[in-house]
Amino acid sequence: MKQAAANPRSFHNRLMVAFGLVAIGAAALVARAVDLQLVHNDFLLAEGDQRYIRDVPTVAHRGMITDRNGEPLAVSTPVDSVSANPRVLAGASDQWPQLATALNRDPQEIARRLASSQDRSFLYLARHMKPSDALAVRKLGMPGVTVEREYRRYYPSGEVIGHVLGFTSVDDAGQEGIELAFDHWLSGEDGKKRVIQDRMGRKVEDVASLRASRPGRDMSLSIDLRIQYLAYRELKAAIRDQNARSGSVVVIDVTTGEVLAMVNQPTFNPNDREQLTPATYKNRAATDMLEPGSSIKPFVIAAALQSGHYDEHSLIDTKKGFLQVGAKTVEDEHPIGVAGLATIMAKSSNVGMTMVALSLEPQQIWTTLRHLGFGQVSASEFPGESAGVLSPYANWRPINIATMSYGYGLSVTPLQLAHAYATIGALGIAHPISLLRTEGPATGERVLSEKTARTLISLLEGVVSAEGIGTGKHAGIPGYRVAGKTGTARKLVAGGYSTDHHVGIFGGLAPASNPRLAAIVVIDDPGAGHYYGGDVAAPVFSSVVGGALRLLGVAPDDLDTSSQDPLMAAQRLVKR
Repeated sequence: MKQAAANPRSFHNRLMVAFGLVAIGAAALVARAVDLQLVHNDFLLAEGDQRYIRDVPTVAHRGMITDRNGEPLAVSTPVDSVSANPRVLAGASDQWPQLATALNRDPQEIARRLASSQDRSFLYLARHMKPSDALAVRKLGMPGVTVEREYRRYYPSGEVIGHVLGFTSVDDAGQEGIELAFDHWLSGEDGKKRVIQDRMGRKVEDVASLRASRPGRDMSLSIDLRIQYLAYRELKAAIRDQNARSGSVVVIDVTTGEVLAMVNQPTFNPNDREQLTPATYKNRAATDMLEPGSSIKPFVIAAALQSGHYDEHSLIDTKKGFLQVGAKTVEDEHPIGVAGLATIMAKSSNVGMTMVALSLEPQQIWTTLRHLGFGQVSASEFPGESAGVLSPYANWRPINIATMSYGYGLSVTPLQLAHAYATIGALGIAHPISLLRTEGPATGERVLSEKTARTLISLLEGVVSAEGIGTGKHAGIPGYRVAGKTGTARKLVAGGYSTDHHVGIFGGLAPASNPRLAAIVVIDDPGAGHYYGGDVAAPVFSSVVGGALRLLGVAPDDLDTSSQDPLMAAQRLVKR
């Protein structure tokens, strides 16, 4: 009886314990609910949004580059890039082979990359696919795989203008050339939008536009693609025919300072990323320095004319064709005796040039060369452009002045040299070099008197005239008067100057009566037997500038030959 009476009390105690436990559990649930709904509500909402709402960029379109006539040189084309969340994609490893096939990739490579990236939430699987090819990836609908629209730079003219344009990175940022120099202009500003994604990472809905994208601005270059093609073709043929190491051509509009063509050989195709190595993509016309040889002589003569001690009638006694300057003997291959400046230029007399230079104040020579742009970068803004080398005149000794007068002991770029000839053609006004199409009247600074410039043009015309004794006859253009100067420089090698390796140069203007174009042609290390500038560079000048004058519709100024067949005209010039 006592045991039976105790059972109800024991049951009651157990019931109270159970009730207490239930009450505690309920209180805990209520407390947790209050915590979740009221205390940490903002945190949980944010965590939920992070799993379903994403802020994604909207890629801005890069500005187009055109030539001066509106021909497209660089455009951005739509492409698709495929990325993945390896953590999510790990649950669909049986579908990896299908993904690899859609990407046109090796299945083992895709499997290896995904397996080794399980600690990451983002991995590019393919960049810049054609949208039509990326469609196969979209159709798979695989979890964690995203296809996003991007833009890739395309260069319609390829290697013809590669050195001017440069190229962009895989993310469409400028890396070289115009693309780098004006990246701030061409690149737009990416926008941002908010989207809802499902648990597989796929976009479900656009929620809001947070920031509109701003496309890059278009740009019109000074380059005339027609002249660029012409210069490219003629230089490439010359490098092949002369078995040369490299070469450059620069063509400048004398009236504005605009660069109409700038080409180099060898060149590269900016559309092919396998060719993007420093050795191939550097623009030699703006970055490589060379000793100009006799092509510098007109500018030393300019200093002499500016000094007031010389004019076109001045005579120089070169004696027997050699001159001792310190320990060095300056020689002419063919002595010319007493000669005027025209003959010294036409025959390219080193002795005559040395005597003229040594008679001038060093400061006069330095100031003239400096005003013509030597020893400083131009206004082109081209990345990596060299300033050349023009040492302070206070350090010059007679031997330095002597060698400088015929092109040794200073270094220039083809672009600098072309600019200096353009300044002569502009009758002494130095227009800033521009790779962009200029609008409105050209600006410039007078650095030579008009009289000096006109005298120089007359002297340089005698170098090219088929009737004379000049070294530049092969630069003649039927129908046009040409003024120019040849240059041949030995290349500096270990131990001194080589007798087997040379640089052939020609710089000139046309039409000589009213110059419109200035051009420089450089042929580096020709190996086919000829190496003088008059033999290897002058013919390229004739073809390029002659074609350019006709393309621009510049009227001939040598009417005796303008209407004749080029070969007949050349023959008549020789006979006159």
